[in-house]
Amino acid sequence: MSSVQAFSKIHDHQTITEICTDFYSLIKDKLYPWDKKYLQNMPERREDSSIFVSMASYRDENCLPTLLGAYSNSANPKLLNFGITQQNCVENCKSGVLEGGEIEDVEADEDCYEEFCKGEWGEACKDGRVRVLKVDESGSLGPYFARYLGSKLWSGEQYYMQIDSHMTFAPSWDATSVKMLNDAPSEKPVITTYPPPHTTKFKGKGTRICDPLFAPSDIESQIVRLGGSAAYDGKGGGLPRVAPFVAAGYFVAHSGFLKEVPFDPFLPWIFMGEEISMSARLWTAGYDLFSPNQDVTGHIYIRRHKPKFWEVFQRTYHSKGGGHNSIQLKIIDRIKYTLKYPEAARHLIREQTILTAIEEYGMGEERPLEDYMEMVGLDMVGKKVTEAKWCHDGVPPPIHWYDDIRDLY
Repeated sequence: MSSVQAFSKIHDHQTITEICTDFYSLIKDKLYPWDKKYLQNMPERREDSSIFVSMASYRDENCLPTLLGAYSNSANPKLLNFGITQQNCVENCKSGVLEGGEIEDVEADEDCYEEFCKGEWGEACKDGRVRVLKVDESGSLGPYFARYLGSKLWSGEQYYMQIDSHMTFAPSWDATSVKMLNDAPSEKPVITTYPPPHTTKFKGKGTRICDPLFAPSDIESQIVRLGGSAAYDGKGGGLPRVAPFVAAGYFVAHSGFLKEVPFDPFLPWIFMGEEISMSARLWTAGYDLFSPNQDVTGHIYIRRHKPKFWEVFQRTYHSKGGGHNSIQLKIIDRIKYTLKYPEAARHLIREQTILTAIEEYGMGEERPLEDYMEMVGLDMVGKKVTEAKWCHDGVPPPIHWYDDIRDLY
């Protein structure tokens, strides 16, 4: 049993504060020391055109079709390396919330990894090019933490890609992604967007995410969310265009970012907030974000009544005084602190434990956070958004960091 799974079994009928405190204590004592050593002794990055694809799956019936689609549409399957964080239920399983709020008993989840390895691409599993970390659903700590775990399955591949487990793929999606990355006019580029719906015919010229908003829901604590992606109104082709944000469901980068902008092990149970956090961290570390100029993946966006990680929280922890929403409201202050929300200043955060090792997983040192906020139009004090017209127009932002490439567009 892993430390995280042990935590979920031992701590029963606690308050949200006690669960939060005990989690951070466990991670600080067990995982954090390992993570520090790992970051100092990471696998040597290869220059062999290999691609690592991190895919987190939570009880997802689309996991296997996603894997099969990725390989069958790959330009060079032997260069593909998948790291799957598979979070499944294996016994006493429940459905997601159905019509009328009902929850039913269901069969155990399909083992996506095992089924894939039995098929025509099984050689990739035997060769170690498809790797898996299996987590019982009771040990699931949300999508961001699953992506943290998935990043540790990387084994030196040249390129790093992150996708969701409910995706479709255009022919040669992998080679096209790498080409766009190499075409981007930056030494440290990231190609990223919300892919179009899975019904797409892959004839589009790429999409971009331009419009953020401060979440109006009380349970999201005014965290910055990203609006939907949109096409470039007939523009496209040529070079990938500068973008303001990273989308968690599709991005590709040179794998060196894993050392410079490591995933944060102190962000459990987070759903909203990971994208604005990664966007700002990457940009301040000197990475430039770009929208793809060609659609290469599709995404299944509507998954009603399917199991969600937050539904198992209450069943697992039997907490007093609230469920997933309550603990997320505490932990999201870690993200808000790094983004300089005034209400999340250090002296205003009640649970100081959530700031453990924050300096090691915060903003970069290449560019100031203030420049990023100006570029994307975010006022963290007034909670106001100024439209990033440059993004809609498909041109570089009007700040000095992009003066050298302005004439390319």
